[in-house]
Amino acid sequence: MNADVAVENTSAISLWNDPTASVTARVDALIDAMTLEEKTAQLYGAWVGASDEGGEVAPHQHDMEEAVDLDALLPAGLGQLTRPFGTVPVDPALGALSLARTQSRIAATNRFGIPALAHEECLAGFAAWGATAYPVPLSWGATFDPDVVRRMAAAIGRDMRSVGVHQGLAPVLDVVRDARWGRVEETIGEDPYLVGTIGTAYVQGLESAGIVATLKHFVGYSASRAGRNLAPSSVGPRERADVLLPPFEMAIREGGARSVMSAYTDTDGMPSAADEDLLTGLLRETWGFEGTVVADYFGIAFLKTLHGVAADWAGAAGTALHAGIDVELPNVKTYGAPLAEAVADGRVPEELVDRAVRRVLTQKVALGLLDPDWDPVPAALDGADPDDPAALRGRIDLDGPENRALARTLAEEAVVLLSNDGTLPLARPRRIALIGPNAAEATAVLGCYSFPQHIGVRHPGTPLGIELPTLRETLAAEFPDAEITHARGTGVDDGDLSGLDEAARVAREADVALVVLGDRAGLFGRGTSGEGCDVETLALPGAQQHLLDTLLDLDTPVVTVLLTGRPYALGHAVEESAAIVQSFFPGEEGTRAIAGVLSGRVDPSGRLPVGVPRGPGSQPGTYLGARLAHASEVSNIDPAPAFAFGHGLSYTRFDWTDLTVQVQEASTDGEFALSFTVRNAGGRPGTEVVQLYLHDPVASVVQPVQRLVSYTRVVLEPGEARRLSVTVPADVASFTGRDGRRVVEPGELEVRLAASSAEPRLTAGVVLTGAERHVDHTRLLHATIVQEPLTT
Repeated sequence: MNADVAVENTSAISLWNDPTASVTARVDALIDAMTLEEKTAQLYGAWVGASDEGGEVAPHQHDMEEAVDLDALLPAGLGQLTRPFGTVPVDPALGALSLARTQSRIAATNRFGIPALAHEECLAGFAAWGATAYPVPLSWGATFDPDVVRRMAAAIGRDMRSVGVHQGLAPVLDVVRDARWGRVEETIGEDPYLVGTIGTAYVQGLESAGIVATLKHFVGYSASRAGRNLAPSSVGPRERADVLLPPFEMAIREGGARSVMSAYTDTDGMPSAADEDLLTGLLRETWGFEGTVVADYFGIAFLKTLHGVAADWAGAAGTALHAGIDVELPNVKTYGAPLAEAVADGRVPEELVDRAVRRVLTQKVALGLLDPDWDPVPAALDGADPDDPAALRGRIDLDGPENRALARTLAEEAVVLLSNDGTLPLARPRRIALIGPNAAEATAVLGCYSFPQHIGVRHPGTPLGIELPTLRETLAAEFPDAEITHARGTGVDDGDLSGLDEAARVAREADVALVVLGDRAGLFGRGTSGEGCDVETLALPGAQQHLLDTLLDLDTPVVTVLLTGRPYALGHAVEESAAIVQSFFPGEEGTRAIAGVLSGRVDPSGRLPVGVPRGPGSQPGTYLGARLAHASEVSNIDPAPAFAFGHGLSYTRFDWTDLTVQVQEASTDGEFALSFTVRNAGGRPGTEVVQLYLHDPVASVVQPVQRLVSYTRVVLEPGEARRLSVTVPADVASFTGRDGRRVVEPGELEVRLAASSAEPRLTAGVVLTGAERHVDHTRLLHATIVQEPLTT
């Protein structure tokens, strides 16, 4: 409507508030009634922090731009509230009250009573003070268990929704291409199928709780040159289509994700935030995505300041809006006055504003924010007295027993036993030397997007808000009869060698030395892993390799324990450690999980979501390489990893036998069928992770030597066996052909049933027959594996 037309204040309900009307009719009526300024107001956020006294939120002053003026913004409305819980430490109940009061003000101040949509980070748990710190996504990948990840995400979503949050900025679906990149800890792994299935499970869990899941970073962020944050990406169209895009496609098709976040990166000179072919052509017109596209923080402004494809803020806004970005985050910068001015003078069509605001309002209607019975008070404050904030403090527990139990299950499943000469599990050792910079460090289990590491480090006087036992403490509980002697040895990255002699002395006097090494999560150079904490090589940080080598030269058996955000080269520890235990920032229950694996209370069942390099300079490289990406006679460099993708040991052993191929030949629109038996041939309960790889020996374009197309966890008691029936549709053999279309080609294939990408156990040759067949985004995405008990 025109600016001079007022909304009538009558007793009759407005169409946009009528829950009996269709969503389309409600949104159409609202857009028709809005001024340009009111429409653009729905397209940006305001970064705020909740009040720890229960008052209204306060604008956040970020070092990249000035704080917003809420008094000036709110009469036109507001699209999003940015991280009210994830900006400063705040008691959850008082934060919920602060958010509710702010939402009341927002709705009361604009003409249509539209509240904001509140979003938060939730990469490894709700990023709020006192909320459960779950394992990082790289540990999700190590579980090879979508079900436990789905349950974790549902718990995260319920906690967020209970305090008034609507949208979560997760999961990260970037596929690792270079482990030097600092954000490897935030990814699920180096294989697109693993990333897709685990990421989709996370989306399903979060969305089941009513939270809008946000897929990020679309697309190519993890393929930056030299593993540098925000560096340009040089991937070609096939790598983009066959490696980077499939996880997003799966999470939209099968997960029902309602939001996508554009990446910072440019690919071959085209920034993602300006890429209409990507954000509109592929995402919406081909895949049929109907949700919102949000900009990564400051990403639209970066079109001017970092990419140089816009001359001013209006140009950046017009470019992003035309490409398909609906919402500017975290604050209003370009989608406010610059966009309105560009529309007014004809540089940007108002139809593009209408297109974006339609998507935003459709989502708000679906969330019930425009219903007449909308209540800003969240479920967690039902029955509370808002006039007595002091009585609310401590009322909401975001880290209850069920959450902690789930965090422990996930952490236990994610621990990867890389090697073992029989030293593990430890058999009641009398004297344990506990050495290393992470042995007695509580936060060594946390990633960079956990609240304590992301926000808490800036508030040193504030308690952590959650229980974080050190490995030293959990080992004392796990081995109550052992004498545990601790020596730091060196710091994570300080290069200090002064403690090496003491560490060696402690190790000599022990029955076994546990050497606990790894990372410190942080942001932009303040850690050794995390956003902006990229590395030049995959050598252990600081003097940790020196410490490890010193201890390996002694006679005492050394068990190397790694708490890291990425894989590291370990030198001669690969051969000389009595055992190596890898855990990727396992969260608040991580040290208990590790202690359980060391004692044998927990059978290790994690598998590597990324390969462990043999040397520190062998990057970039993943198992998902063509023949010439592997060792060959034309190069003196052998990129083979020390431990391959999918690798992981157990305390028992498994036999794979009796392979039968029921359907060996199938048409290009058919499927193969085979079955085999897995038996626990050891004396302990254990879990085998069966991995199914496809090898295509001859194709019209170069293919990876093999790629993962299915997997399953097989839990077996001693002597127990299961018969596994496998169905492999021809669609999963498809790839991007010479003409850019996805194709299933006739010819021979090899189905590899494997314990890792380097350890095939059974192999079946199969044949696709008939004509080439083109497939699209509706193709089948999975080979299936069905387990049945086998009676003897």
